[in-house]
Parts: sequence; structure tokens; C-alpha cells
Amino acid sequence: MAKFRPLVSLSIRMKSWIPLSLSFLMFLSLPLSPAEKDFQIIDLVVGKGDEAFSGSYVTVHYVGKLKNGTKFDSSRDRNRPFEFNLGAGEVVKGWDKGIKGMRVGGKRKLIIPPELGYGSKKVGNIPPDSTLIFEVELLKIY
Repeated sequence: MAKFRPLVSLSIRMKSWIPLSLSFLMFLSLPLSPAEKDFQIIDLVVGKGDEAFSGSYVTVHYVGKLKNGTKFDSSRDRNRPFEFNLGAGEVVKGWDKGIKGMRVGGKRKLIIPPELGYGSKKVGNIPPDSTLIFEVELLKIY
């Protein structure tokens, strides 16, 4: 009887593994929202430093543009990096989502649909329902 315990144990493990696998496959087949489809992260330079995660306090340089190429903001023009708590809702959702996983020294282009940006609100010289395009460089993580 002792010979068969590993098989019984394997059988029990397989039975608990199958529902998890099926759940994961069903999750993968869920349709994406329009915002998730339109949101893009493009790594321009992959950093070699520490990785940013929710709860990290990060320092970045950025340039923000509209789809037509009009620049609406730039920390570089002010020569002053921007600091914020990642994942705390201090910035647009697209930043919280797009900077997570970056490494210090990395540069990314974030294409942020209105639903993850400012939505239907006019903010400064940014028209309502604007797609935002940011080039972000992760300088430091605290």
C-alpha cells in the first residue's frame, strides 16, 4: 500500500490543479475593455536597476504629448523630475499601470486612452477625450 501513496498524492494534486488551469484559461479568454485594448507600453530602453511596483515612491522625467504631436507638459523643460507614489492614485491610471514593472534607467512610451487618462474632462490645454502619449524615464526608486 505504501508504494501507491505517491500516485494517490499525484492524483489529488492533479485534481486540484485542473480547475485552477481551467479558471486561468477562462480568464485569458475574457474580452478586453476598449481602454485595455488601446493602452500600450513600449519599452524604448530596458533599465538595469531596481523594479518599480505598487507602493514604490518613484522619480521620473517625462514628456507628454497629444496624438497630433502637441506637447502639453514636460518635466524636462522645467529641469525638475516628478516624484510620486506608484499605485496610490496620485497620477492618471495609465501611469500607475504603465510605470509598474519598469526598472531604474528604463525609458518607456505610454499610449494612454482617455479612460485611463483624463477621460471626458478638459484639463489645462488637454482637450476632453484625449489619448495621451508619454515618454517616461525612471530615474530613482525610494
